[in-house]
Amino acid sequence: MFKKILVPLDGSKLAEGILPRLEWLAKVHQGEVTLLRVALAHTFPGVDPTQHQINVVREAEEYLAKVEANLKSVGVKVNSVVRSGHDAQEIVEHAKDRGFDLIAMSTHGRTGLSQFVLGSVASKVIHTFSVPILLCRVC
Repeated sequence: MFKKILVPLDGSKLAEGILPRLEWLAKVHQGEVTLLRVALAHTFPGVDPTQHQINVVREAEEYLAKVEANLKSVGVKVNSVVRSGHDAQEIVEHAKDRGFDLIAMSTHGRTGLSQFVLGSVASKVIHTFSVPILLCRVC
């Protein structure tokens, strides 16, 4: 049974592709969902990095609050967390620290050269963590 489900979101429609399946999964397993957004501010010279990071985190919190409200409205037990850092690393560390039973996320499902060139957060998570991972291919 999946009682603690981690769902990394990056703010894109692709990442949100997992949400309809997540509603069913959380209800069937009577699980609690944690939405995770990794916020890392990339700055240019002359820009205050601290203020920029604060703005990025604030935007991430506002985004997750909307997604959280939508899931709660359909009866899903949910909370959300924002972490700062590099996406795959933060996803894995958060999952390890909090003892999640499942990570559920969307992917483009790229293979071969396109995955190598573009990289894949899902692929990095799969290769660095050993809990079950549900991937939903979204085109």
